[in-house]
Amino acid sequence: MIYRRTSQIVCIFLSFVTTSLLATDTKPPAIIPLPQTMELHAGVFELQPAPSAAGVRAGGGSKILADATSEGAARYLAAQLQGCMGKEFRVMRDTDAATAVRPVRLTTKDAKPALGEEGYTLSVTPEAVVIRAHGSAGIFYGIQTLLQLLPAQAASRPPAGGVCAQIPCMEIEDQPRFKWRGLMLDVSRHFFTKQEVEQLLDGMARYKLNMFHWHLVDDQGWRIEIKKYPRLTEVGAWRKGIGFGLDPKASTAYGPDGRYGGYYTQADIREVVAFARARHITIVPEIEMPGHSSAALMAYPQFSCTGGPFTTDLPGGVFDGVYCAGNDGSFTFVQNVLAEVFALFPGKYVHIGGDEVPTTNWVHCAKCQARMREQGLKRENELESFFIRRVEKFINAHQRNLIGWSEIREGGLATNAAVMDWVGGAVEAASADHDVVMSPLADCYFDHYQSEDHATEPYAIGGYLPLRQVYAFEPMPAKLALEYQGHILGAQANVWTEYMPSLKHVEYMIFPRLCALAEVDWSPGVSRNWDDFTRRLGMHYARLDGLGINYRHAAATERETSSARLNAPK
Repeated sequence: MIYRRTSQIVCIFLSFVTTSLLATDTKPPAIIPLPQTMELHAGVFELQPAPSAAGVRAGGGSKILADATSEGAARYLAAQLQGCMGKEFRVMRDTDAATAVRPVRLTTKDAKPALGEEGYTLSVTPEAVVIRAHGSAGIFYGIQTLLQLLPAQAASRPPAGGVCAQIPCMEIEDQPRFKWRGLMLDVSRHFFTKQEVEQLLDGMARYKLNMFHWHLVDDQGWRIEIKKYPRLTEVGAWRKGIGFGLDPKASTAYGPDGRYGGYYTQADIREVVAFARARHITIVPEIEMPGHSSAALMAYPQFSCTGGPFTTDLPGGVFDGVYCAGNDGSFTFVQNVLAEVFALFPGKYVHIGGDEVPTTNWVHCAKCQARMREQGLKRENELESFFIRRVEKFINAHQRNLIGWSEIREGGLATNAAVMDWVGGAVEAASADHDVVMSPLADCYFDHYQSEDHATEPYAIGGYLPLRQVYAFEPMPAKLALEYQGHILGAQANVWTEYMPSLKHVEYMIFPRLCALAEVDWSPGVSRNWDDFTRRLGMHYARLDGLGINYRHAAATERETSSARLNAPK
């Protein structure tokens, strides 16, 4: 029996597959995101843990065989299987394949180079499971698919124990459509602990997302330790109350003196980066500038246009928090901050924000006006461009790339900058040979309501973004010429947390919308089928339950719409 998704025959074959599966009382596996191609065959593979630790030493149960490239992924798989099945799985070198009975084999041998670093093949026969990939990332993503083939009860925490998983025989060939599959978490408005961030990273990894945009700095809080400037966390990481009109009991993020907030030490950051790296997730830190900088300027007012002092308690009365672009000390300050950020985050990109920059202070600042005359600038948005270009030179000198929100295009885009498009400009930026991450307000802002009946939902910032609209989102702009489409790196969900003071609230706003975006980013666009996705998603609810994730059960209350706008290309 065959269950295959290809770009040519999706609709016809889905009808054929449904008939075949009903005839055999078998449903196709509920894999999210949907693999590129999948063929089902007769038979099953029994994944059987050893009955005891002694059994592992004696050779009982299924083994995990790994070559040198796959050893880290093999240890991850063994830990996941032990966590969900309650028994140990032995990891062995791939050279022992001839003597292993019913092994799970992870190997780069004979992998298909055309599938790239993140692609993989998964072969399940009654005798063995084999995951092949060109690199360790592909092996890891093959493992995520394999874990989704286990019975839903195997995902329970604490482990169900004694589960003998029967995995249907099949062949999968898979690779992602886009290389940027992202989630942004704002920890400035509300603080989330290192352990909570790692819990979200685990959820991302299960659905093959690979970019975590960590919004560490904003008006309401500075969340990263910078050793050269200790007041950033001594002052900028705290405020008198939870803010945003919320119940103080909605969060536990309070210091011993009762102030709200918190921050990550550099040791915390290194641990989170290592945790993410083990799951093939790159962390993109965001250090906001030149605007959204009230928390930094509360701590170091000499880098503002007025020089302070500022006594406004954040976030109830955020002042005009923008660095003075006419003060060379401002650039020294942000460069020193970035130098410590570079040492903590090994990824290619550093996000500098650049959005919603208030220019009133610049208009009235003698230093800023002098800078404009010196540079021949006529408008304040050109001064913002000057600021960003100067910072970009520093970032590029450290072999990193600057990325910022849509507004960094105003006044002229910096030479090597990438754009995170939330309010437009993707086509223009990509056509000028700049990379773009698609994150439009209408389709990717997970702080928006999930129902038009607000009384049934937790309080949110506004807007309406149902699950179906996320699933219908097309990251590739329809008007972008073919030769520039390679500049569209992928899509990202944004979670602004003004009204999300707890991890459970964040999870409710993310899941299952993140499952839909994961499929948008990974799977071929022509394979998207709402009815089939909701069938598969329904089977994932039990997995989310088992993992203790506070998801929203979309089928229960959501009033979906089938308007043409949801399916129109952007």
